[in-house]
Amino acid sequence: MIKSAIVSTASVTDRFGMPIQAEAVPRKLADPFDFGGGHIDPERAVDPGLVYDVDAREYNKFFNCTLGYLDGCESYYLNLNLPSIAVPDLKDKVVLQRTVTNVGPAEATYHLVVEAPAGIDVFVEPSVINFTQSGSKSAKFMVRFTARQRVQGGYTFGSLTWSDGGTRSVRIPIAVRTVIQDFVADTS
Repeated sequence: MIKSAIVSTASVTDRFGMPIQAEAVPRKLADPFDFGGGHIDPERAVDPGLVYDVDAREYNKFFNCTLGYLDGCESYYLNLNLPSIAVPDLKDKVVLQRTVTNVGPAEATYHLVVEAPAGIDVFVEPSVINFTQSGSKSAKFMVRFTARQRVQGGYTFGSLTWSDGGTRSVRIPIAVRTVIQDFVADTS
């Protein structure tokens, strides 16, 4: 939960309100591969409102899938409930799921703002999440990415931000790379 609170409340601007610059020569605008969630904001991280929680069992399954110890893991890495989304090989369409847990006021409504990566359509259902005193403390949402163009490309970036319209705004970065086809090297 702590990682999620830190990442999802971080700022993507510097202390002057300008976009973060990467420490490269020549200077360039930074992207999520440079800064992750952004600059840490401890005051906001203490009271994030929503968190993306992952338990040890989920990490264990993720590592076992990654190392090839388990079968049937094709999309598991996409659905690990991290406070970020990476789609390394979008051919046509990919659907994944995330779960947010309300750690703020019991009665809260969050509205979604999507900043879609260039060349990608992003559809999220639901786009409004309501928490009530007597209801569940967590909510699932589905994210569908669709490539608008059939081009081999580098990563493009965007974000999903849940906002309560007041003091809480929970943002996760998105990185998507479109591919036309799998490349196979002939080593014979």
